[in-house]
Amino acid sequence: MRQRIYLETTVISYLTARPSRTLVGAAHQQLTIDWWEQRRRDFDLVVSELVLREAQAGDPDAAKRRLTILEGIPRLALSDEAISLAGEFIQKGLGGQES
Repeated sequence: MRQRIYLETTVISYLTARPSRTLVGAAHQQLTIDWWEQRRRDFDLVVSELVLREAQAGDPDAAKRRLTILEGIPRLALSDEAISLAGEFIQKGLGGQES
């Protein structure tokens, strides 16, 4: 059985964004593109309704590129438990945000 991986919005953004002008940003984009092209088929990918909402926001052309990537990827239902867990992550500073 293959592992299931939850794709966060950042992954989709790195795949579809214009090339970054920063070295770190460009490296993140390239690593994400390489993984997408070489490894994504090794996993069952899923996203949440929140990822879909975030992907729809912003520049219409960029949103279209993000939504194209998301086509066919199963969506997880948004549950009260998931919302509670996300709140705990944010409260404890586990949101993955760089300072």
